[in-house]
Amino acid sequence: MNLCFALMLFANAQKGLIHYFKSQFMDKTFKGLYSPNGFDLALLIPYFIVMVILAGYGMHRYALVYMYYRNRKNRTTEPPAKFEDLPRVTIQLPIYNEQFVVDRLVESICKIDYPKDRLDIQVLDDSTDETVKVAQAVVDRYAALGHPITYIHRTNREGFKAGALQNGLETARGELIAIFDADFVPPEDWLMRVVHHFTDSKIGMVQTRWTHLNRNYSFLTEVEAILLDGHFVLEHGGRSRSQVFFNFNGTAGMWRLQAIADAGGWEHDTLTEDTDLSYRAQLAGWKFKYLQDVECPAELPIEMTAFKTQQARWAKGLIQTGKKILPKVFKSKAPFRVKVEAFYHLSANLSYPLMIVLSTLLMPAMIIRSFGGWFQMLVIDLPLFLASTCSISSFYLVAQRELRPKTWWRTFLYLPFVMATGIGIAVRNAQAVMEAIVGKKSEFARTPKFSIEGKQGTFAKKSYKNKAGWMPYAEVLLGLYFSLTIVYAIWNENYATVPFLLLFVWGYLYTGCMSLGQSYFARLRFGVNAPEMRPATSGAPGF
Repeated sequence: MNLCFALMLFANAQKGLIHYFKSQFMDKTFKGLYSPNGFDLALLIPYFIVMVILAGYGMHRYALVYMYYRNRKNRTTEPPAKFEDLPRVTIQLPIYNEQFVVDRLVESICKIDYPKDRLDIQVLDDSTDETVKVAQAVVDRYAALGHPITYIHRTNREGFKAGALQNGLETARGELIAIFDADFVPPEDWLMRVVHHFTDSKIGMVQTRWTHLNRNYSFLTEVEAILLDGHFVLEHGGRSRSQVFFNFNGTAGMWRLQAIADAGGWEHDTLTEDTDLSYRAQLAGWKFKYLQDVECPAELPIEMTAFKTQQARWAKGLIQTGKKILPKVFKSKAPFRVKVEAFYHLSANLSYPLMIVLSTLLMPAMIIRSFGGWFQMLVIDLPLFLASTCSISSFYLVAQRELRPKTWWRTFLYLPFVMATGIGIAVRNAQAVMEAIVGKKSEFARTPKFSIEGKQGTFAKKSYKNKAGWMPYAEVLLGLYFSLTIVYAIWNENYATVPFLLLFVWGYLYTGCMSLGQSYFARLRFGVNAPEMRPATSGAPGF
């Protein structure tokens, strides 16, 4: 279906190009005023190609919505049966320099409703700061209260999070492995609501839906929540209901130990070790489940640099995983529709460098095509705009309507900013994607959390601070560039393009100025900065 839409859009673009050539070579109205040349075509052809590709990925969002509703009968709610004798479960808590949230994490885990004689808890600490003392003290305190919890500290960080998880498996006693990152606070009934789904011996992993402890903290966290809700409702929901491959999200899920072993264990040659293991396990024949109704709250990044670091890590990791896994998927006996969906899933972040190309070509293309007027806008730009941009708004509106049927309409107020923020992070994500394509390794850049819930919290903590680097300046320059593009569009009475261009202006200026502000004016309640993604210093593989 996506291919058909892409071909239709390409046909529209082709018609526009035919009109372009006819107007130049056959229409005598502008004869002597303008003639086409190789330079113009060298700009227009890449411009249209990029637009068509982006429209193709946009149409895929429509396809996910279709998959979600078409297969609603396949929604997983209750387990097929219940264990008479509960299995042993190991809960792994990988942390790295998380002194502000580790106490909250361990407290919530120790409150989980599950027989203590069938449970063991591992705090897998790779920290290099005060977190070591804090975590050790927390573990000792709860162990003294009779909780089956142990503290495992590594000093070499080999393999980063994947290495810590694999190291923990060497002493894990459970046949099922639950994993929670440092910023998660699972409810007491989480384990009992998930464990019984493993009565089906074919199930290798069960993922639950993230919710947000600090959704209402700021404008940025509201936008982040909408973005994540789209992923967990329509992407996970659509893929799981359609019985195609989907991924474990690294946390708030449970694995069968045998599924991890059959897939070859945790590997650390990508930044998204969770997606890598997920695809290897499903290729090995294991089935996954997604429980949309089982929630697990977590803390969203409260400042722009941390958010961009997180998004860049995911973007780079998925491209790395695509390079590694897609050849195996294409060679497998999986159905064709599963292979197509895997391609869209693992290659979607290629849209970020394409967005940068589009950003740089947009104004020259407008100047070259200014003679075409409304015809080209209606025949070429409008269909591509509807496919690539409007698909985003419908995608997130549907997700909010599913989660909040009474208040979902409020999402309309945030939609322009959701789309603009997605554009604004394109520079950082494009860099990450290009690094993945050329094979450049990087260390795992953690996303710092500060134990902020609701609108409560403080920016006073100065740990984990770093400069924003050169990236925000590039974003600000792009924002100013698009401001000039708007001036040009208005000057030429091309008013229909102005709302679209405003998204670029707001996106680039917002992300750039917020990053600079939070870097240099932390005292003005902007927060602290997360570490940047840095090249690996010891030749260690990326995580």
